[in-house]
Amino acid sequence: MPWKIERDSTVTFRFTVMMKGPINMAINPPVDATKTPEWAALQKHYDELQSEGISLKQWFADDAERVEKLSFDAGDLHFDLSKNLIKPETLQLFADLAKAVKLDERTKAMYTGVHINNTEDRAVLHTALRRPVEDEGKYIVDGQDTVKDVREVLDRIYAFADKVRSGEWTGVTGKKIETVVNIGIGGSDLGPVMVYEALKPYADAGISARYISNIDPNDLAEKTKGLDPETTLFIIVSKTFTTLETLTNAREARTWLLEELKAKGAIDGSDAKNAEAIKKHFVAVSTNLEKVAEFGIDPNNAFGFWNWVGGRYSVDSAVGTSLAVVFGPARFEEFLHGFHEIDEYFANTPFEKNVVVLLGMLNVWYRNFFKVASHAVLPYDQYLHRFPAYLQQLTMESNGKSVRWDGTPVTSETGEIFWGEPGTNGQHAFYQLIHQGTQLIPADFIAFVNTPNPTKDGDQDVHELFLGNYFAQTKALAFGKTADEVRAEGTPEEIVPARVFTGNRPTTSIFGVALTPFALGELIALYEHITFVEGTVWGLDSYDQWGVELGKQLAKQITPAISKDDDALAAQDPSTQSLIKFYRANREF
Repeated sequence: MPWKIERDSTVTFRFTVMMKGPINMAINPPVDATKTPEWAALQKHYDELQSEGISLKQWFADDAERVEKLSFDAGDLHFDLSKNLIKPETLQLFADLAKAVKLDERTKAMYTGVHINNTEDRAVLHTALRRPVEDEGKYIVDGQDTVKDVREVLDRIYAFADKVRSGEWTGVTGKKIETVVNIGIGGSDLGPVMVYEALKPYADAGISARYISNIDPNDLAEKTKGLDPETTLFIIVSKTFTTLETLTNAREARTWLLEELKAKGAIDGSDAKNAEAIKKHFVAVSTNLEKVAEFGIDPNNAFGFWNWVGGRYSVDSAVGTSLAVVFGPARFEEFLHGFHEIDEYFANTPFEKNVVVLLGMLNVWYRNFFKVASHAVLPYDQYLHRFPAYLQQLTMESNGKSVRWDGTPVTSETGEIFWGEPGTNGQHAFYQLIHQGTQLIPADFIAFVNTPNPTKDGDQDVHELFLGNYFAQTKALAFGKTADEVRAEGTPEEIVPARVFTGNRPTTSIFGVALTPFALGELIALYEHITFVEGTVWGLDSYDQWGVELGKQLAKQITPAISKDDDALAAQDPSTQSLIKFYRANREF
């Protein structure tokens, strides 16, 4: 049974005392899931299904209550798991394995600030970012009242956002800010840009946002094109204020701003006017106030977050400052409430009925028993067009690992390749492979009952036309089309095989009422916890990312060799030397 923190004052007091001071509790070695009786039982179940023959069509025919048994609700999201390659009894086997790997114990450790990111000796407390103000004083971790500190930063962000939105905060010439440009990379970009695109209908202050992440000069050139420097505000997002890509782009943006303001006659280019312009047009999300000040940003306009917030789990922290400006503090609070709704559901719902746990175990089922390598996420909402890209970092950076949290090799496959595009665009691109290819690709289909842009084509409700595809695709993937059905349509015999659909292609349907800030928070938290469940089964530290480091280190060594340092060039491998020589021979300055 999952743990639950009771809300009475006595237990709260005891909990607070327990959490005082540094938490460096030894992390138990991961349970080797593959050696447990519960894994063996799941393997036996898989073998039996294969032996009897997997047939979704038959399973639906045999069990009139299949949909009811495999449907769930969490918050205001509805989940239909009935088109997956499972039977109702599979859910108990999933729950048993979750218990065997001590998922409840690790969940409690995460929620209460134990340093489960043991390779970096850090707590993992993104759930604290969305706890209500009533939880102040209840989560003291490493001597820090986490909720109190979070709420203090949020209050500062909200005050700043209100000033920008109202026009009280202006650019150096007194004009209201009309465009916010967020400069960050990884979690400092993927989350904010995804949320901005998803919630565009809620932008109500006449302020738009642009996002610069790539060190490729083309990114900054295109994102600043057409901007008025007098009405542009840059937000530099870098916890340490040392991230190579972010600080390079920040310096280039600063140069652009000062040159454009001077060209317009808005400033005279003196040091004093330049400094004033930077303070009015740049703010930071960082904890390195010394570096922030060196850049020219007023440290009072820097909003911090903590080392227990990983980049890919940080969109609901100060990293989301651009979102608070564009959508307003009230909408940002709704966003946080959606996260918290799923946090509470995940922590307090029995595994057998916990759709978050079951979806995580379902991914393990496909990855480790069916040996699938990829997982499609297919949102039937154009506003979610950046959601698959966001999930790529969340899932693949978290669980794309071959070493367990105790340093031993993994004992099973890990980490699916997450990918996807919005429907119906994907239908005209890659659905062919999902329907008739040789690879089994489980897919999550996401849609919403209501749209902010209802339209009609004659008498046809266009949103219903759109949702017709959402419903049809999962039906086609599940039940397919037999050769006899194809023949009955009068298809020439020689073409029949090409028009057969085998079916038994698994999907999960996720259906919401509307894509609100609350619902988006729910969706993000859902996948955060699914990722955690998978990582726990595989014994992974899902919160470090050492795999990104080697390439960055080598880039620093190689860059001098590109144009001028022949000694550095000589130190490279033959392939790298050849590529750099091609560059030198063809670069036009």
